Amino acid sequence: MIGDIVGRPGRRAVQEIVPSLRKDLDIDLVIANGENSAGGFGITFDTAQEILDSGVNVITSGNHIWKKREIIPYLQEELPVLRPSNYPKATPGRGQLNIGDVMVVNLMGRVFMEALDCPFREADRLLKEAEGLNSPSIVLVDFHAEATSEKQAMGWYLDGRVSAVVGTHTHVPTADNRILPKGTAYVSDLGMVGPINSVIGTEPNAVVQKFLTQMPHQFTVASGPVTFNSVLIEIDDETGKAVSVDRVDRLIN
Repeated sequence: MIGDIVGRPGRRAVQEIVPSLRKDLDIDLVIANGENSAGGFGITFDTAQEILDSGVNVITSGNHIWKKREIIPYLQEELPVLRPSNYPKATPGRGQLNIGDVMVVNLMGRVFMEALDCPFREADRLLKEAEGLNSPSIVLVDFHAEATSEKQAMGWYLDGRVSAVVGTHTHVPTADNRILPKGTAYVSDLGMVGPINSVIGTEPNAVVQKFLTQMPHQFTVASGPVTFNSVLIEIDDETGKAVSVDRVDRLIN
């Protein structure tokens, strides 16, 4: 599971790294957050297709999914791009996707974020709907949230009920990857795939000026070396419980 892909540098890093990782680590499924893949904010059909062609199976997102409105019609189709499931029911797109016996779920937090439906109750609803003869044995959750406390709470809430809960949104990788007591893999934030000499992928000077002046500034994706942040999760096919969760981080020039 790969952290937020930021702009063209992030997409190029995914193109360069994912195919070799899939081969070297014998990876079955790749999920990446792509909501910042188009110029640093939003996602388009072309950037989504570029990511999918690089070996990613499912693209998750978050609060920036609507920044490029041209993606909206494609969210209604077969393109494997998710928006957070706890948006209101009338919102275009879907928040979960089944691939074989794997269900990928996209949720968004509410602390310091937009006022959406409760992600905890939405997780309950999705899991209840999935019950039955054809229920997926593996459930992977991208929880797009700002507050670490909310992410940890979701991990504990779903421990033993899903295979993994991984956080996205902050673009800063955390070192708390672990398996919770009932068998759910957890990490507070995957990090990002974007320029490392930046403020969460953005050229630093404009961000500094924004903080100094409190005035609007034009943000652009930074340049230079790119960090690739992800975690590799091994899951028992029969039990759906995590066997291991390890950081896989790379730096490319």
